[in-house]
Amino acid sequence: MESLLIQLVTVAEPADEFTVMSLLSKASPVVQAALVVLVLMSLISWYIIVYKWLYFRRAVKESDIFLQTFWRSKRLDEIYETSDDLKYSPVSHVFREGYKELTKLKKDQVGDTMHGQMGDIENIERSIRRSITAESMHLEGMTGFLATTASAAPFVGLFGTVWGIMVSFLNIAREGNASLTTVAPGIAEALIATAVGLVAAIPAVIAYNGFVGRIRGLEARMENFGNDFLNIVKRHFFK
Repeated sequence: MESLLIQLVTVAEPADEFTVMSLLSKASPVVQAALVVLVLMSLISWYIIVYKWLYFRRAVKESDIFLQTFWRSKRLDEIYETSDDLKYSPVSHVFREGYKELTKLKKDQVGDTMHGQMGDIENIERSIRRSITAESMHLEGMTGFLATTASAAPFVGLFGTVWGIMVSFLNIAREGNASLTTVAPGIAEALIATAVGLVAAIPAVIAYNGFVGRIRGLEARMENFGNDFLNIVKRHFFK
C-alpha cells in the first residue's frame, strides 16, 4: 500500500507542472496577448448573444400582439394609444410613423375623407419606408461584432498557434535537441490558442446566423404591414 502511494505521488508531480494555467503563465507575451483578445471577444459576444436573444424574443412577441390588436380594432387612434406600450415591436413603430404623417395631412382636410393628391400618399409611404429602414438598422445593431468575431477569432487563434510553434523551433535551436521537454510547452500553448479561437468563433457564428433569420422575419413583417397600412389609408382616407 505504501509503495502504491509513492508511485501515485511521483506520477502526479510532473503532471502538475504542465497544467493549462502553468502553460499560460509561462507562455510568450505575444500568445498571452492573443489569448486576452480572444477572451475579451468571447465575453463581449456572449453579452451580445444574451441581450439580442432576449430583445428579439420580446420584439416578436410584441409584434404579434400589435398585429392582433391592429386587425381587431376599428379606430386608428385607439391602435396608436395601444402601440405606445409596445416599445420593442418594430411593426408598431412603423405604424406610429405612418399614423403621425397621416394625422398631419388630416389637419389640412375637412372631415374624415381626404381629397389629397398623389404627393400626400407618397409622403406617408416615405415615412413608412424611413421607419422600416431605421428599425432594420436598429435590429442589426451589435450583430456586426458577432460576424467580426466569427471571422476574425480563428485567425487570431491561428496567429497564436503559429507563434507558439515558432517558439518551439527556437527552443530546439537553442537547446540543440528536439526532445519532448523542449518542444512541448510551445506546441501546447499553440494548441490552446487554437482552441480558444474556436471557442470564441463557434458561438458567434451560430448566434449571428440565428439572429439574421430573426431580423429577416421581422423585416418581412414590417414590409407586409407597411403595404397593408398604405392600402387601408388609400381605401378609407383618399377618395
